Amino acid sequence: MEVLHFLFGIFGNITALFLFLAPVVTFRRIIKKRSTEDFSGVPYTMTLLNCLLSAWYGLPLVSPNNILVSTVNGAGAAVEAIYVVIFLVFAPKKGKAKMLGLLALVLSIFASVALVSLLALHGQSRKVFCGFAAAIFSICMYASPLSIMRLVIKTKSVEYMPFLLSLFVFLCGTSWFVYGLLGRDPFVAVPNGCGSALGAMQLILYAIYRNKKGIPGDGDGAADKCNGTKSPMKMNGKPEMV
Repeated sequence: MEVLHFLFGIFGNITALFLFLAPVVTFRRIIKKRSTEDFSGVPYTMTLLNCLLSAWYGLPLVSPNNILVSTVNGAGAAVEAIYVVIFLVFAPKKGKAKMLGLLALVLSIFASVALVSLLALHGQSRKVFCGFAAAIFSICMYASPLSIMRLVIKTKSVEYMPFLLSLFVFLCGTSWFVYGLLGRDPFVAVPNGCGSALGAMQLILYAIYRNKKGIPGDGDGAADKCNGTKSPMKMNGKPEMV
């Protein structure tokens, strides 16, 4: 059982790394166009918080025998921080202010959890406190693309829901769900079980709408409502090549 537990941890590390690297294509597009368009920065900020809390939870001083959780999430935190910086550079002024506010909140939450766990808690109580914090924000991370899923259903287009990201959300959530079950760790199993289910839902939506051209004239308005930003097409006054 321990060998199987370790193997799923390794597989979880591999799929998590692919998950963290999946948005590279999206950010190449953002850099090339020097615009975040209708992409949302919330998933990357929430993923940063999840990585920080999960890396902290996996440390031996908090949760013994979970070092694989700590290593991959430490790497993930570094990658997500790069994404957030790029997003801040190319986001419109209003979107940049919102992202900075969200980032400040994320860093405050992590600092609070780390300080409370170090200064006020010990042993099992420390593990439970950090585990609950990591689990709650893991679920928030997995749930953050829900607005994009709603956009996909409304516009019948998967343009702003990258396939690779959806695929690796499913694979990563599933592998860590099994890892948590084998290790009898509900703080790993429960949030990643939710992630596996949400990833599967995204893949189903992608299968349904991948060949659809979308609703003419509706995509811009729906994206505006979901992300609170103006469409690049509207701002420029002419359609852009994607």
